Amino acid sequence: MRTVQAFAQMLPILVGMLLLTSLLLAWLPRSGLQGWFGQQPVLDVLLGAAVGSVAMGHPLAGYILGGELLDAGVSLVAVTALIVSWVTVGVVQLPAEALVLGRRFALTRNLLCFVSAIAVAHLTVLALRLIG
Repeated sequence: MRTVQAFAQMLPILVGMLLLTSLLLAWLPRSGLQGWFGQQPVLDVLLGAAVGSVAMGHPLAGYILGGELLDAGVSLVAVTALIVSWVTVGVVQLPAEALVLGRRFALTRNLLCFVSAIAVAHLTVLALRLIG
């Protein structure tokens, strides 16, 4: 019974989170996104991680978007940061996560995932350069 009550309390937040995610994904211009990149390598990685954090989505959609960005000339490190943060960081889901798991935990997890996305992007590109 407690589980049903907890789920009933969380349901409005979950529905709102899903609607907000859908709105953000609809607002994010897939075709014009590559125009945001190409300014500076450091800025591109931060921008990729930030866009992925806010426009969180399904991994398959992130791979398709990443392929389009790579074809448009966006650097691999920026695309990797975008994809990793796309599936690990959830700024849109932060209110629901904070309600269920606690605000401090939710903020810490998102911050660590954001920093890790940037680190993984750089390590991925470095590993690919070393391999060949």
